[in-house]
Amino acid sequence: MKDLLRTEHLAREDVELIFETASKFAENPLYAQSALSGRTVAIYMTKPSTRTRLASESAISHLGGSPIFLRHDDLQIGRGETISDTAKIISQFCSALIIRTFAQAEVDQLGAQASIPVINALTDDDHPTQALADWLTIREKFGSDFSGRKFVYLGDGNNVTHAWLIMGAIMGAHVVAATPAGKYAPQQRVIEIASNIASHNGGKVEVLHDPNAAAQGASVIYTDVWMSMGDPEDERREKEKVLSPFAVTDEIMAGAAKDAIFIHCLPAHRGEEVAANVIDGAQSLVWREAYHRRTTIQAILYHLT
Repeated sequence: MKDLLRTEHLAREDVELIFETASKFAENPLYAQSALSGRTVAIYMTKPSTRTRLASESAISHLGGSPIFLRHDDLQIGRGETISDTAKIISQFCSALIIRTFAQAEVDQLGAQASIPVINALTDDDHPTQALADWLTIREKFGSDFSGRKFVYLGDGNNVTHAWLIMGAIMGAHVVAATPAGKYAPQQRVIEIASNIASHNGGKVEVLHDPNAAAQGASVIYTDVWMSMGDPEDERREKEKVLSPFAVTDEIMAGAAKDAIFIHCLPAHRGEEVAANVIDGAQSLVWREAYHRRTTIQAILYHLT
């Protein structure tokens, strides 16, 4: 692979290699402190971020490189310069490009036009770097044998849900998304892709609409905020009403497996998609999961550059 543009482009071997390397970086962040020595990596974000920016900049620095942070209005792309021209310019100055933006098509086009690796750090459709951090956290807890276990996402069928289903399929796991039916369900295209990958890897993909049934016996309960960046504010009341049955509560966790864990991509809104008792409780691994945003991005950069 030259780039990481979509979760579906990862093979199981790619994921295992990233996990192996990320685990080394988790133990010693300076394990390969000269890998990017004397080189720069551009971080282009049109969406605000806490974890992605911190993880990306620290990952580059731990590899000995220099991050260059760019907002939309820092570039001429904001005044009409083409994506193709922008990609060619960045390729002359930087060794890689990490991008967090709205349109997946923009990421795909940058990958096609840039001569350097392009890494998707979030679009409206996908979130591959988050999915890698999620599943490394899960593997640390349960090991690499997922047989007999069920891994469940509850909430809005958004970009995180898409990455969750596809990565679970890549891992050969029984992965579930429990969402409302209709417009807040995952895209049918994603369900088909994940199901096809799962059929080759011994996994199973389910999309359900009953949160309690989905959570029953689950090893992992995962959720995300109900209002994502870019969601129209006039949908808030509707989304809160439709998604409220999918909130991760003490009752939901009680129906999960005895050794179940809770994860969340963050930021979290306590009292909405998750109860404070859950995210701040003993079953929560959200802080380890957030830490692995850096270790996995560091591993991606190490192998792609």
